[in-house]
Amino acid sequence: MAQMGRPRTFDRDVAINQALHLFWEHGYDATSLNQLKSKIGGGITAPSFYAAFGSKQALFNEVIERYLATHGRVTDSLFDTTLAPREAIELTLRRSAKMQCEPDHPKGCLVALGLMSACSDESKAISEPLARARNLNRAGIVTCIQRAIAAGELPETVIPETLATVFDSFLLGLSTLARDGLSHATLDAAVTQVMGIWDSLQIVATINDPEAQNQRAN
Repeated sequence: MAQMGRPRTFDRDVAINQALHLFWEHGYDATSLNQLKSKIGGGITAPSFYAAFGSKQALFNEVIERYLATHGRVTDSLFDTTLAPREAIELTLRRSAKMQCEPDHPKGCLVALGLMSACSDESKAISEPLARARNLNRAGIVTCIQRAIAAGELPETVIPETLATVFDSFLLGLSTLARDGLSHATLDAAVTQVMGIWDSLQIVATINDPEAQNQRAN
């Protein structure tokens, strides 16, 4: 039996992007079905919406997939083992800061902001993909630090999970700062400052490694 509702008069791919911007700007709970229908346009009715997307929750899941496959790829460098560990982390921070300040979409990061204030049972139930993305990025930072310790770039006294928390906290904090209107130039300069933590630890590693000291002297 054919599904009820008017025939689609909208581009589904475009509709996903429009919904993405709404969820990104307002979060899951605050984005209403009426807002989604209005943004998607094409005279879409509630039956048409449900026929096309299944539910608000199902649409949000598609939006998250779209975000992670596009804007969310700024963290890809964390998993690129051809990059030096420091470079991998710095690239992620700089690319994320740039993306979050771009003018053609809402400020901040959907992974950080989309459900951080989740209050309904429904929003709590669908927060897993975002939490999983954040956990994956955190694990990527930990792996970079472990690689640096193994290579002698950081001292063995560094606790990977602790140092990773520093960089991860900064990464997540960029979202609030970008949403508050801080410029890309300011956030990018802050990346330089936070990477100084890595450099100070690297100096300690060199001081504790006589061979590295000799290489620097030569």
